[in-house]
Amino acid sequence: MLSNIGIPGLVLILVIALIIFGPKKLPEMGRAVGDTLKEFKKSTKELTSEEDKEEESKS
Repeated sequence: MLSNIGIPGLVLILVIALIIFGPKKLPEMGRAVGDTLKEFKKSTKELTSEEDKEEESKS
């Protein structure tokens, strides 16, 4: 779904975000989203590594 947005769509989303949140709040929100994604990826990686260890111990 996200691969269909394209450059014009991203620009439109950025403009709408600037209008709604203002230029001062936008960097803070970007950092928060980045931190959230990083934590999500870390948790996902830990879960998959735990599953791999469980499968290896069963074998």
